[in-house]
Amino acid sequence: MGLKAFHIFFIVVCTLLALVVAAYAALEMTGLSRILWVAGSLLSGVGLIFYGNRFLKKMKDVSYF
Repeated sequence: MGLKAFHIFFIVVCTLLALVVAAYAALEMTGLSRILWVAGSLLSGVGLIFYGNRFLKKMKDVSYF
């Protein structure tokens, strides 16, 4: 697995983890911590989506292997 492929895999895994943490916090936590965890996780997930898109555009000429 090349560095580009691993980087894309890592971005996808981190994005999914951020969204799972947001869902867990929304369902299981209460109070101010709930709001902070959900907001932080959602912002991280959205940020990782934009970062992954930018990375793919920047590395379009680089091979996956």
